[in-house]
Amino acid sequence: MEMRNETIILQQKAGVEAPALATNKLIRNTYILLSLTLAFTAIMSGVAMAIKMPPMPWFVVLIGYFGLLFLTTSLRNSVWGLVSVFALTGFMGLTLGPILSLYMSFFSNGAQLVSMAFGTTAVMFLGLSGYALTTRKDFSFMGGFLMTGILVAFIGSLVAVIFSIPALSMAVSVTFVMLMSGLILYQTSEMVHGGETNYILATIGLYVSIYNMFTSLLQLFGFMGGEE
Repeated sequence: MEMRNETIILQQKAGVEAPALATNKLIRNTYILLSLTLAFTAIMSGVAMAIKMPPMPWFVVLIGYFGLLFLTTSLRNSVWGLVSVFALTGFMGLTLGPILSLYMSFFSNGAQLVSMAFGTTAVMFLGLSGYALTTRKDFSFMGGFLMTGILVAFIGSLVAVIFSIPALSMAVSVTFVMLMSGLILYQTSEMVHGGETNYILATIGLYVSIYNMFTSLLQLFGFMGGEE
């Protein structure tokens, strides 16, 4: 009887530990892949700057981004999903390079602005993601609000670009920084609580949040502290 009880206890313990191990593996794989994709983006943006690549038209960026995002989502359960992840993040690096070159050439303190945006993004991401991981709070309630907010902000950004409205562009940048902060909390929480179980999709979600946060902060710093 005693041996049977011990067996039941061990089985229950294993049942509790299995999901925890799966979650830890998901988080570990996600952050490893995220680190690699961010490094690859930095390399590709450096290449774009070195060859003085001109900015891509906004519609080309949208087609390339959504096309590669759809491809990555479709291949998320195969090894080709990893290839498409690097294709997507490499493409985003190529779009980022001309933006950085523009800031470097247009502002006398362009390098400082880029460093400030990079540092602020890193601190915010580590702080937000670390908070969600350590407190294990469930931020799933934010999902609907964030998706609606991102859609509205995205439309606003297109209007600002097409009609060249600086005030709207700045407002959209502030909104995107706040939305991406919430999205990092949400996405990290989804990994912790089992809402996301695919590390490729988790990586893409966090990557897009970091990319948008960085470019939005860079734009804000350019507005507020850029020296021509």
